[in-house]
Amino acid sequence: MKKTQIALAILAGTLMSTAAHAQSSVTLFGLMDTGVTYVSNQGGKHNVKMDDGVNGPNLWGMRGAEDLGGGTKAIFELVNQYQLNNGQFMPNSSLFSRLSYVGLVNDRLGKFTLGNQYDFMTDSLFTGGNDPADVSGHFYAFRAGPFQKLALPQNPTGAFDWDRMAGASLNNSVKYLSPVFGGFSAGAMYGFGNVAGSVGAGNATSFGLNYAANSFGANAAYTNVKYYTAGAPQVSVRNWGLGAHYRFGAWFTNALFTTVHNSLNGGSVYEGSVGVQYRFTPALATGASYMYMKGNSVVDNNHANQAAAIVDYSLSKRTSVYVMGVYQRASSGGFAQINGMNSADGASSGQTQAIARVGLHTHF
Repeated sequence: MKKTQIALAILAGTLMSTAAHAQSSVTLFGLMDTGVTYVSNQGGKHNVKMDDGVNGPNLWGMRGAEDLGGGTKAIFELVNQYQLNNGQFMPNSSLFSRLSYVGLVNDRLGKFTLGNQYDFMTDSLFTGGNDPADVSGHFYAFRAGPFQKLALPQNPTGAFDWDRMAGASLNNSVKYLSPVFGGFSAGAMYGFGNVAGSVGAGNATSFGLNYAANSFGANAAYTNVKYYTAGAPQVSVRNWGLGAHYRFGAWFTNALFTTVHNSLNGGSVYEGSVGVQYRFTPALATGASYMYMKGNSVVDNNHANQAAAIVDYSLSKRTSVYVMGVYQRASSGGFAQINGMNSADGASSGQTQAIARVGLHTHF
């Protein structure tokens, strides 16, 4: 009898809490992608491998909102990125290292958040719909190339995802995004270095400008991250970019320009890319992209051309199967390296590298 009374009391308390917070919500979500990939030249050898997180990262997360009244909500988001094929965390990552933030959003005043968050290279340019990689296979279609001498700090190849658009985030950051005025919105972000005695050591800044009107959109972004190591020169890595997209009928097209500069060695790279997607039916779509990348003398003036394409067929609203391919050709003397070929022998032994992949993608 006593156990029954306790259970009823707990249930009543739960119902009262639910009623008091009827405008609150918590949503669980996830993305999963896996498949088999053929690599034409990886350290001088062919490779057939099972890999995951290519046509979208493997994510599990939760986001919530609490209505505070007056058009204001308290919000949070926690996102984990993991390796689907072995169940492990990503290398050098932790439970919610993809995203972990809390904040306030108001219809008239905008959005203010604190924590570990995407900078505006991702938020404005990629999420805004301007990245041709988004319509041609995602991860393997991002930027890398024959620029190993770019030597970016904390980077597995020196040039992996050099424009930060695969979802890099900034720790210890505060971020503001304005409401939309006449189609325009703007954002600013500051990441604290948390270095005693120096406010500017190890800090980061990022800015975004966005425009959207019906089927057209355009975005610009700037991010500067300082890497601090005691007793060593501080390294500043600067990115900026511009992008636009347009949708008409079954067609979608976009274009992107991004750059990177490493203050330590003076290395710089820029790229320009275009993409197009055509949806034959609600279930069947195909997309393709072309990209040209060019580096300065620090990276031996290397340049590369890259083409990518994908055919995606939806089995349901949540699940799809796809085939995709990427081909990169570097200039003479350069070693082609498609984004995501991050092992010690990931680069090609020559000017060309190609991948072909069959995969399965689902989300909830």
